[in-house]
Amino acid sequence: MVDSTDPLVLDLVEWIAREPRLYSEVIETWRTSCPRLTIWEDAVDRGFVTREMVAGAGVRVAVTEGGAMLLRAHGRAG
Repeated sequence: MVDSTDPLVLDLVEWIAREPRLYSEVIETWRTSCPRLTIWEDAVDRGFVTREMVAGAGVRVAVTEGGAMLLRAHGRAG
């Protein structure tokens, strides 16, 4: 069964794939007050994105190999 949030998770992964983003930017942009829209959590739980500490910059979010595979599977790989 396809989850109704799957297209949004795909959009998030694609957005991050364009360029690694700071964690603060990701959370600010993709924040939601709806407990049913757990886009960020779903992307992390499914292994599509990861957080990395970058000296002097803070925490950066980047797409994992699993996220890149998701994008390719949906024709969104650049």
